[in-house]
Amino acid sequence: MSHQVSEEAGTGSRSLNVPENSLYHMLRRTVKKNEKRVAVISEEEKLTYDELLERVNRLADSWRKRGMKKGDMLGLMLPNQAEYIVCFYAAQALGMTVVQINPNYTPRELVQIIHSAKVKHVVVSNRNVETVLHVHGLEPIENIIVTGTVESSAVEELFCLEKQIREGENVSHETTVNVKEDVAVIQYTGGTTGQMKGAMLTHYNLVANVEQSYTMYGSKMKQGEEVFLVATPLYHVYAMTAGMNLGIRIGATILLMKKFEIQQALEWIKEYRPTYFPGVPGMYTAFVMHPDVEQYGLDCLKFCSSGSAPLPVEIIKRFESLTGAVIGEGFGMSEASPTTHRNPAEGIRKIGSVGLPLPGTESKIVDDDNQELPPKCVGELIIKGPQIMKGYLNNEADTENALRNGWLYTGDLAMVDEDGYFYIVGRKKEMILIGGFNVYPREIENVLYEHQDVKEVAVVGIPHEEKGEVIKAFIVLREEATADVEELKGFCYRNLTRYKVPKDFEIRDALPKNTVGKLLKRSLVEEEMGNQKKEREE
Repeated sequence: MSHQVSEEAGTGSRSLNVPENSLYHMLRRTVKKNEKRVAVISEEEKLTYDELLERVNRLADSWRKRGMKKGDMLGLMLPNQAEYIVCFYAAQALGMTVVQINPNYTPRELVQIIHSAKVKHVVVSNRNVETVLHVHGLEPIENIIVTGTVESSAVEELFCLEKQIREGENVSHETTVNVKEDVAVIQYTGGTTGQMKGAMLTHYNLVANVEQSYTMYGSKMKQGEEVFLVATPLYHVYAMTAGMNLGIRIGATILLMKKFEIQQALEWIKEYRPTYFPGVPGMYTAFVMHPDVEQYGLDCLKFCSSGSAPLPVEIIKRFESLTGAVIGEGFGMSEASPTTHRNPAEGIRKIGSVGLPLPGTESKIVDDDNQELPPKCVGELIIKGPQIMKGYLNNEADTENALRNGWLYTGDLAMVDEDGYFYIVGRKKEMILIGGFNVYPREIENVLYEHQDVKEVAVVGIPHEEKGEVIKAFIVLREEATADVEELKGFCYRNLTRYKVPKDFEIRDALPKNTVGKLLKRSLVEEEMGNQKKEREE
């Protein structure tokens, strides 16, 4: 059974065919067509599609015999490794809900998720098992399943993943699920900006977003022929969908990097010739800055995408001129599985734009009175489509605030041009008010990225007792750069209206980021506020 979703925005009327199937069914369907094709290449092993499905089935069988069942919350706390994919799909086979967890979380961060989601079972690597055991003493966990060899005083409380796979039978345990109601994944979001919220993503949400992405790529992405280089963590919604689930859907070979290291990435590109790379801004910056990037044959890449954070226009231009590959900018959020917009792989691409709504997706720009705005006007971006979450787990108030009359209110300021291409201006909370004028940090950041000595930049509004807010730019310079604060300020004056020029500039060795390369601007503001408080006290 499938469901037709019409779409009127962007390039005109299109329709999207969304199969009403579970994620596990998607895997089984792909395996039938690609049994002997290599599915996963990791640092430790190589699995064909039939080997992958066998491991999934054996693990699901072992888990079923242990009493793990539909509706249980399974915390998946692993780095990028083949076992991540095996556990993810074994959980889906049984109708469990995967709770995505950063393996580097501290006990304090982990206990919030275990408590909030009522997680019953956790899969964790031997490197991070002590964190789980610490939390287990506060929030009891029924099954702690570990990858690798464990040296712990609590071994009797742990179960070996590899043993569970070996002991299970290779039989299908596809549990009947209501794809539009049953939650496949809980993706926590907002941890860098406030209280964490668990976005509930159904099987239908996730399958729909895969089908939308595949449709958007058109003939650029072919069944059973692509090779994906996946270096972004799978516990992040972007890599889960754009790297793992989309790769599984089309029978791609997934090159799974445990951690992005520029030299290893270049060597893998030279050896395996990937055709598609879903990256994040920091990775593209690393490619651009590598002195010998042209020697590794990046011309094998047909198409790249960027997620997690805005990609500076200047980085796109440098990467594409160096490699010949195309980066399709887009937009997404955890609440949307995650992708809602993308520059098309074929047809008109507008650099600096996040592109068109994906097939089946409606989006518009509204003002504070919820009235739709005409082209070129800045307002809040709202979205409707089959990939939009069911709501936030156990959080009715935030759900009602985010989902209104079927629309997801993103909190992002954007505008749309006369051709239906969308442009993200900034977060509503990040907009800076200077002398009655709205200032959008991204515009200033894009200007600074055009300076040859600038490697990274973050622009924020700092609360000020007299002026309300002042603009400050935090900058990381390229190696051997000669620019100083006065030169950068002059560069801004030559390229921006005076009120948009930052009052303060600070050159740093690095900027604070989360594990997927997203700048933590809130940390910069809090640090600055702390410094101001100290100065007042002194």
